[in-house]
Amino acid sequence: MDFSTSTALVTGANRGFGRALAAELLRRGATVYAGARNPDQVDLPGAKPIALDITDPASVAAATEATGDVTVLINNAGSATGADLLTADPDDIRLEMDTHYFGTLSVVRSFAPQIAANGGGTILNILSGLSWVSFPEIGAYCAAKSAEWSLTNALRVQLAGEGIRVAGLHVGYMDTDMVRDVDAAKSDPADIARIAVDGIASGAYEILADSAARQAQAALAGGVSMLYPQLP
Repeated sequence: MDFSTSTALVTGANRGFGRALAAELLRRGATVYAGARNPDQVDLPGAKPIALDITDPASVAAATEATGDVTVLINNAGSATGADLLTADPDDIRLEMDTHYFGTLSVVRSFAPQIAANGGGTILNILSGLSWVSFPEIGAYCAAKSAEWSLTNALRVQLAGEGIRVAGLHVGYMDTDMVRDVDAAKSDPADIARIAVDGIASGAYEILADSAARQAQAALAGGVSMLYPQLP
């Protein structure tokens, strides 16, 4: 893919991994819309800030109307409420699904016709190793990411005929504000952004960005006993 002729939209691009993705695309010559609920927070030179709240259908529609030339869509915007499924506020659980599943779907439904009209392109959904294995203490996030993975699989089949390749990035912890309180090894977002954009360029459907993602995928084949060895 020649990114110098591509126009990308990155959601949640005002900070963290979204900002790193936008920066990597700019480095490769792409035109980049940096989506954020508050576009004034976008501080990346060369990016085009655009207001976008993926949980608000009117905001998604307005962003679609304001662009017109998008060929690469990266669904990065997310939430992390830390909600478990049995004791957390149901509104927090619902927010995870509204963001990662319904929000991502809303953006895809709105922008896919634009991408197709521009000759096709790529949609990349930022997933997680937690799409494949669930931690009870953050069960709501894991469930939402699992749903987003299933969404990704369905959409890649549906949109292939429109010339749109739908890919998923699976990754473990990155050194961002979202997991600042997590005591674990974390990848540099800039390194993962390079891997993600390399995956887009190569036409990969599934991008496993680190060892945590690869281990989670491998554990799927082992069934429940491998995914959850703590069970009796």
